[in-house]
Amino acid sequence: MNDKEMLLLKLGEVVLKGQNRRSFEDRLVANTARRLKSCGSFQVYIRQSTIYVEPTGDNCDMEAAYAAARQVFGVVSVARAVPCEKTVEAIAETARSYLADQFAASKSFKVESKRADKSFPMNSIQVSQAVGGELAEAFPHVAVDVHNPDLTVFVEVREKYAYVHAPALPGAGGLPVGMGGHAVSLLSGGLDSPVSSWMMARRGVELEMVHFVSPPYTSRQAQDKVLELARLLTAYCGRLRVHIVPFTEIQEEIRKNCPEEYFTLIMRRFMMRLAEAIARRAGARALITGESLGQVASQTMMALGVTEDVTTLPVLRPLIGMDKVEIIHTAQRIGTYDTSILPYEDCCTVFTPRHPATRPHLEDVRKAEAKLDVEALVARSLEGEEWVWVKP
Repeated sequence: MNDKEMLLLKLGEVVLKGQNRRSFEDRLVANTARRLKSCGSFQVYIRQSTIYVEPTGDNCDMEAAYAAARQVFGVVSVARAVPCEKTVEAIAETARSYLADQFAASKSFKVESKRADKSFPMNSIQVSQAVGGELAEAFPHVAVDVHNPDLTVFVEVREKYAYVHAPALPGAGGLPVGMGGHAVSLLSGGLDSPVSSWMMARRGVELEMVHFVSPPYTSRQAQDKVLELARLLTAYCGRLRVHIVPFTEIQEEIRKNCPEEYFTLIMRRFMMRLAEAIARRAGARALITGESLGQVASQTMMALGVTEDVTTLPVLRPLIGMDKVEIIHTAQRIGTYDTSILPYEDCCTVFTPRHPATRPHLEDVRKAEAKLDVEALVARSLEGEEWVWVKP
């Protein structure tokens, strides 16, 4: 029997799936195994709505694996655990040795048991009482408190072994990446687009990223900042392909030929056209943006309608009802905030109009845009496109 520390990953929404549940579970196991490869050699398998992660060698970094497992979408909690024989004595001895440090730091404890193996002769309450009695003798300075203990010892009696662990920590939740379709996300260097990308990946969407650059108005540091944001997202999404699309000529033509109040709207219409072209080539079924209703002039209801007029793909806007404080809190939680606030300008801020139109009429914008050779500008921009793989 393997008496090494291992991980128990509990599933979230996946358990609610009906006939498709097996495909969700298979994808989640594959995603977990792939994410943990850099942490060592592990056996990853699923039983009774729990993913078991067992080290198969001495080279495993359990701290890194524990952190990585908590970032896998589809997992709601992760516990470090030790397996043992299914006897009260073995369970109590394992808890005594494995959780010795926690007992030393606690004034009270309780045991909480689950019996997934219904053939086991004791029920959950009996297991908790028996193991709790043994531990109370082993740690006489730690009182039993079933209502508000400092330490809860968790015991799970499963098919092959019993497992002992301290409280689990929350996982990323959501659905396994790859089960929600494939979409292209418009990634800028701001706070919003990394958060919107993360939120859609959390719904199981496999992402590709599009970033627009306008040299010499935007710097290499601005592009590197965006690639770093993509790298930070790979902790949750796995590797990402980032399409780098030149946008200078388009912005200069807009500035030369169009009314200033429509600069941002026409610019965003071009972004949607380019993103849709890349999405269709990649087989993606939707676009993702970081727009939030009313946050800036180009994100009023009328402006959003003008922007998405040029695409037939669904435009997913997960931040649409969030305010800036909520977005900032999410960015801090997922680790993108510090990079997003670095002071490098992206192309969205290069030619910002002084008085942007907040209630634009679609026909007026189309008329203003008609002075441009839209197809030729889009084609030349796509010819200059490059892409890079960003890995965890």
